[in-house]
Order: sequence, then structure tokens, then C-alpha cells
Amino acid sequence: GNVSHGYGMWKSLDKGKSWKSIGLEDSHRIPRIRIHPKNPDLVYAASMGHLSGPNKQRGIFRSNDGGANWEKILYVNDEVGFVDLIMDPNNARVLYASSWRVIRTPYSLESGGQGSALWKSTDGGDSWENIIENKGMPEGPIGINGITVSPVNSDRLWAMIESKAGGLFRSDDAGKTWVKINEERKLRQRAWYYTRLYADPSDVDTVFVLNVRFWKSKDGGKSFASITTPHGDHHDLWINPKTPNVMVVGDDGGAQVTIDGGASFSSYHNQPTAQFYRVTTDNHFPYRIYGAQQDNSSVRIDHRSAGSRITEANWEATAGGESGHLAPNPSNPEIVYGGSYDGFLTRVDHSIDSVRLIDVWPDNPMGKGAEALKYRFQWNFPIFFSPHDSKVLYTAANHLFKSTNEGQSWQQISPDLTRNDKSKQGSSGGPITQDNTSVEYYSTIFAAAESQHEPGVLWTGSDDGLIHVSKDNGENWKNVTPKGLPEWTQINSIEIDPFNKGGLYVAGTRYKSDDFKPYLYKTENYGQSWKKIVKGISDTHFTRVIRADTKRQGMLWAGTETGLYLSMDDGKNWQAFQQNLPIVPITDIALKNDDVIIATQGRAFWLLDDVSWMQQYSAKDEQKSIHVYTPGTSYRLDGRVSKEPGNAGTNAPNGVIFDFFLKDKPKSADKDKSSAEKETGNESSVTKSATEKANENALPLSLTVYDSAGEKIKSFSSNSSEKGQGMTLTQGHNRFVWGLDYEAAKDFKGMIVWAGGVSGAKAIPGDYSAEFKLGEQVQEVKFSVQKDPRIATTQDELKAQLDFVLSTTEKITQLTDSVKEIRGYYQQIKQVTGALDSKNESENKLIEAGKSLKKNLSEVEEALYQTKNQSNQDPLNFPGRLLNSLMGIKSQVEVGDYPPTDQVLVLKQEIFTKIDQQLDKLAAIKQTEVSAFNQMVAASQLPALKIKQPQE
Repeated sequence: GNVSHGYGMWKSLDKGKSWKSIGLEDSHRIPRIRIHPKNPDLVYAASMGHLSGPNKQRGIFRSNDGGANWEKILYVNDEVGFVDLIMDPNNARVLYASSWRVIRTPYSLESGGQGSALWKSTDGGDSWENIIENKGMPEGPIGINGITVSPVNSDRLWAMIESKAGGLFRSDDAGKTWVKINEERKLRQRAWYYTRLYADPSDVDTVFVLNVRFWKSKDGGKSFASITTPHGDHHDLWINPKTPNVMVVGDDGGAQVTIDGGASFSSYHNQPTAQFYRVTTDNHFPYRIYGAQQDNSSVRIDHRSAGSRITEANWEATAGGESGHLAPNPSNPEIVYGGSYDGFLTRVDHSIDSVRLIDVWPDNPMGKGAEALKYRFQWNFPIFFSPHDSKVLYTAANHLFKSTNEGQSWQQISPDLTRNDKSKQGSSGGPITQDNTSVEYYSTIFAAAESQHEPGVLWTGSDDGLIHVSKDNGENWKNVTPKGLPEWTQINSIEIDPFNKGGLYVAGTRYKSDDFKPYLYKTENYGQSWKKIVKGISDTHFTRVIRADTKRQGMLWAGTETGLYLSMDDGKNWQAFQQNLPIVPITDIALKNDDVIIATQGRAFWLLDDVSWMQQYSAKDEQKSIHVYTPGTSYRLDGRVSKEPGNAGTNAPNGVIFDFFLKDKPKSADKDKSSAEKETGNESSVTKSATEKANENALPLSLTVYDSAGEKIKSFSSNSSEKGQGMTLTQGHNRFVWGLDYEAAKDFKGMIVWAGGVSGAKAIPGDYSAEFKLGEQVQEVKFSVQKDPRIATTQDELKAQLDFVLSTTEKITQLTDSVKEIRGYYQQIKQVTGALDSKNESENKLIEAGKSLKKNLSEVEEALYQTKNQSNQDPLNFPGRLLNSLMGIKSQVEVGDYPPTDQVLVLKQEIFTKIDQQLDKLAAIKQTEVSAFNQMVAASQLPALKIKQPQE
């Protein structure tokens, strides 16, 4: 019932890197494409067409010019499309096609009827013969059909036919006559959802049938054994024609590969293809994202992690099932309520892994039509808490229900709030196979909410197009459906206006009535009057959801079948807002802590981090040379963003997010000189590009962060090439994240230490400021960093941690500078003594003095740093020195949000004392031995090579 459609045929000439539309845009569904094996310009396409109404662009189409032009070569009528198309592997002029009459309305599915048939062509599609009435075929009505041809013997065909006397049929004379070879229901149950079969390319008696399970026959279809796969509900299969043991099966989990004929399969957990119906969040910190995913568990997922990626370690199954809403308790997010089809409703207590079933009416209706039900619960029925009382839980069928005791009992608080048209509440699936899963249950409440402004003000929207409001906790209800809203519109979502207690936004869909227009409405007066607000949204992008920002009035988000839209003027105008979001159906949107989270149909969850700058945005901002927005709320947390997240979610930026506009691109570090310049080393000999000239004339942008006392913490610049201090910027909107780090300690070339690193200290909660400087323009923003609310550490304790890390960072720099200074002395001693003659008495004295000086310097260096380390695991062989100990205590105290332990403070003092002793020794060597050595050099007849203290 939650179906999507495409936009015709597409073609790629670069292995899928880019695609071009090549027609059949109104076909909506093209389940089969066949390409001539020797002529890639000869292409056939089977079009099913629209699912919920008649249309002409359905049938079998052919192109002789690679898709530039198409001709319809087989057509039944505007209600019958084609679902299967097979090309004989031994003769590309022989084609088989399956026509299917299918229609899904908001309240029913009909598979089969006049026009459903099997067709054959022997002339490349110029002419077709209907073979469904050939000898041995079942009587009508006929439903969906699947067909396959054996590559080993073109006369061997199998067809799976949906009919009252249906089953698997086989022909051994290319379709002239048929025999029913198998009628087991396991092969043809729920026919409309499956009915695919494939012949083995190497064995004439082996055939595969796809259904709930994956079936294989080795005796021509007489008997079948199942192949175990990682997931159920199998829909498609590819068999490598040259090595048949290599197959790819497509099912409701994704795609899985076998290279051993089905003995084992790859995982489907490497594909972000989840289909989420809804999305909500909880009040946990950091908050978690919830959604029910089609044919998989409902899940809750951390929206950020303490690592570099959001992996399956950050997921867990939660309440409900594959199709429903989820409602975490606002006061205790470990308690979660979730629904699924047939009124299934569970309460999960994650703290003790406890599940309780609390269905409003626990009579399982599976297989029954809506007319047989006491209450009509839709596949995707609402569940939500009162924003005023976390003990009040609501859910909805055709009536609204309330529980104040966690589902122990339910109170009906409304009459039937639907049209209750009995003609639209029958059994679904006909005329051959009935199919009732509650997707087809109609005249139900599909969206509902209680106003956050006023307790007891309740809104409902039905899937048959009615909107009701109650202002007295459900005692009385008023129909406030917009007059311009077409009948039978499914009210897919409702949103209380955050700034107007009488305001409501509504998103409706009519795609199941073959109407793909957007339907968005708003009221400001409890539904007395309405405005349609769809300007700017494509007429074919039907709407599923609308959400309103809680900080900026009139900032709206809309999710459509084909992407995301944004309005900044309360719906008067909309614009597409895709960014890096794929073209995908958006089923729901949640706004949380200035983040935007969307649920998609087939492409999983997507999250837009921190839109606080958009809440402040004005068009005038883009006209300024620079405009900086006040950063949103930042927390002192762990975590980082992986540059290559792989099969995982991208983590949230960790730190303070600065968003700003630049009218022009600022000056950047000159990292990429031209190849000619590199060769000649002469800038003037190279003609400078326009980009290089623009960079020369541009102004650099600098950013400096200060603490509350005005002390500098760290600086960044677009013109800096220093590690950790550069900024990659562009013209227009920019985002830069300060990771809360102070300046790092200094290191030296080749430094290898086991116990830690030189990273800077981490800023503690408090008030800060940042200064942006572009030429003479300076813009300052103030912001705060918040404490992780989960920790009990006090501000004084965090300050003690900061002071410890700052002091050790400073001491590391002292130590590494000293090592660099010592190594500078080595180099200069070598310069002085390297060319001297040891046989010359005066020169030999200088050589020996140099050796003595180097030996004494080396003793200091060896005490400070293990000089034998040359590779990363050498510290396992050569004992660490003072630098290793110093970095070790720094890295220990940096872990978590805790003050230094008493013992680490004692050890710090010991290490500092030992380091200072060596630094004092170095100072004494410089004052005496270096001075004496310089005097010897000066007294010699050698050129002036006086040792100077190395500069940084």
C-alpha cells in the first residue's frame, strides 16, 4: 500500500556515474527491461503504468535507437499493464510477455481480471499471440503471471498463473500446450506480491520460484526444496549465465549474493535501504531516533555516537513492528510504545527488556475485511503522548482512544471520526485471491495530535478526508474539513502551529486515487477557515508530511514523494531543499534540538545537523562581505566525524558549529602550484590563472576563539597551511566546526611515543566568544558550551581537569622544544668539527670538545626521549623516557569528564621534577660547555662558526 513510482526510462553511458532520461516518463513502473544481446540499441521495456487509475503509457515498448524513440508494440487497454517480459536466450526474436490488470485504491487491491494474459512474439515484437487460452492453461479469471524460458532448451517453458485453478504450468513445445506440474500454495501464495520464476542456465530440469521462501526444483517443477536466505519475501533473482552457482536474490531485506548455489549468502546489512514509515525522537541525551521499517524490526538509533560513526552498535530493536508509529514516554524514554498492522500495540521497557501487548481490542482480524471489525485500525495507525501529561497515551482506529494506565485499559473518547462509507470496507484482493493485512482498512483516523498550547484540544485527520477538532478532551467534536479539500484525501500528517494556539498545518495525499498533486493546508482559527499552501511544489510531487520550526515562525518543511521542500514565509512559497539528499520519497519529518530528521521510503534515515543559522537567516545576510550567525547549543561531548563512514551513519559534528556567509571567497593557503612552476621553481615564468589572481587579491579570513576572560584559546585562518589551523572556505554559505580544542603541544620530526599524543586540551562548559576578521572587518559572536547533562562532575572538577591538561601540554612543548634545540646543537657541532683533522693537535682538541659536548647533550636528550624509536611499535622494545610518561598522564586525565586522581597528581609532580632537572642540566650545559666550545671555536683559526641557539 505504501508504494512509490518512477519517472520513466534512464540510460547511463559511464557505468552509472551519470544518467539521462530517455522517455516513458508517465509509465510510473517499468518492472522489466530487455536488451538485444548483439544490438544494444534494440531495447524492450514492459510498463505496468499507473497503479491507481487508467493511463495510456503502459504496455510493451520498443526502441531501435537506444531509447531516443519508443514505439508501443503491445497494448491491451488503459487499465492493463505488463509485469513480465522474457527474451529467449537462444533466439532474441522470441519474446514472452505477461499482462496484468491490477488496481490499488485507498481501500482495496484487485489482482486480475479481463486483460490479464500471456503473450508470445516470434518476430521481435512486430506481432503477438495470446497464449493464455492454449491447451492446458487454467480457466479465467486470470491474475498475475510469471514466465521463464530454459536456456538449455527453448521449448521448455514454465509459467506461474494466478487463477482459482492456478499453479506452476510447464510447456515442452514453446507454449503450444501446457501441463500443470505443481499446485502447491507455498509457490503461489499472495500471488500479486511475488510470482517470479527463473530457469537454470545449465540444467533443463532446474527451475527457481520466488515467494515468501526461495524455492528450487531439480525435477522440472514437480517438487521443490527451499534455499535458506538471510531474509524472507523474495521478489527477484539474477543468475550468472556462465557460472550458475553465482546468484543475486532480491528480497525485502535487500540484495544478497551467493557464489555456491545458495549454500551460503552475503549479508544485507551493508545496504542503507530501510523503508521507514514514520520518525520520532525521545528526550534521552543525546536523543535517539525511532522508526518502524518495512519487513524489518522497529528501531531506535542514537543520533550521534562517542566514536567516529553511527554503527549497528548504536541501534536496537524497540516496540511495535514493521509498519507503525512509535511513542517513547516523554518522562522515561526507556518505556516505548509501538504499533503494527491489525491493531498490534506493544509496550517495551528497555530497562528490563520487558514486552507487554496492550492492543485496544485484541481480536486478531487477519484475513478479514474491514466490515468485520469492531474497530478499524489501519496498518499505520497513530500513537502519541499528551504534551501536558506523560501518563496520557492516545491511539486511533476509526475512534480516538486514551489510556492513563499504560495500556491496561482504554477509553473511547470520540465517535467515528471518518466518513464510514460501508461500500469501501469490504474484503480486498479479488477477484481471485483475497488479501487483507489492514493496509486496505479504510475510513480510519490516520493522523492525530493534542495541542501543546491547550490541554484537551485534540485534532484528528482521517484517511478518507475528514479533519475534526475537540476543545474539551473529546467530549464534543467538530468537523472542520477544508471546503476545497477533495473528497477521500488521506490526511497523512497534521502539525500544531508552534506560534498560534488555533493554528494547524495539514499534509494530504491522493496518490491512491491517481492524483499526484501536493495538498498542504493551514488554518489559524481552529479550522474555521483554511488556506492552501503549495506554491513552488511540483504538481507531481505529492505531499506526505509538513512540519513547523519551533523557533522561527513561518519556517516550514514538507516531505514529498520526490524530495524535501522548505518554506521561509509560512507556506506562501516553497523551494526544493535537496542538498546531498537523494531523490527519494520522504514519509515523515521530525524536528529536534535544531536538527531535521527525515524518514524515507527505501533510503533509510537522514539527518540535517543544526539549522539554527537558518532560523536567523535574512536575505540581506548574503549582501554583506561577511555575516556570522550565533552558534546553536553546543555540548562538551566525545565523538568525531569519520571521513569515510562506510556502512554506517555519519556522526554529528562535535564542537561549536559556526555558520557564516562570505560574499567573496577568501584568500587561501597556496598549496597547489602549477606543474610548470614546480618544475622551474620560478613563479614569474608561469602565467597565473584567473583563480590564482583572484586568490592574490582576496583577503584572508581569520577566526580566533577566546574564553570568558578574553584569553585566546586558538586561532584559525583561511591562509594558514599549519596542521589543524587552516580553514577550507568558499563563496556563499560556510560551516566551520571548532572542536573545543586548545592549541596542541609541539612535536618534532620522527617523534614516536606509545602513551599519548600532543592534542590540545578540551574546553570546559562556559561562555566563550569568537572573532572573525576579514581585512578591516571584525565580527564577534558570543556563545556557550553546555555540560553533558548525564555527568555529575562539577564545574570546579572540570576546571581541574582542564588545568592539568593545559599544564602537561605546556610541559610537553617545553620538552620537545628542548629536544629540537639539542638536535640543533648536534647539527652545528657536526658543521664545526666535520671537516677537521684529528691528527692536527689544535683541531683534535676541538673535535674532542665537540664529542664531550654532544655526549653531555645526549644524556639530557636520552633522559627526555627514547631516541631508539624508529617505528610505531619500537616502544615495546625500548623503554619509554620522560616524554612517554608525561604524555601518558596527560592522555589518562583526558579520558572522560573527571578531575585528575590524587595519584596522578603525585606522579605529575614527580615527572615535572625530573623533567625540570634535565632542563636545568641543559641550561647549565648551554651556559658553560656551549660557551666554552664557542670560545674554542673563536680562538681557533677556523672560519667563524660560532654555535647559535637554534630558532623555532
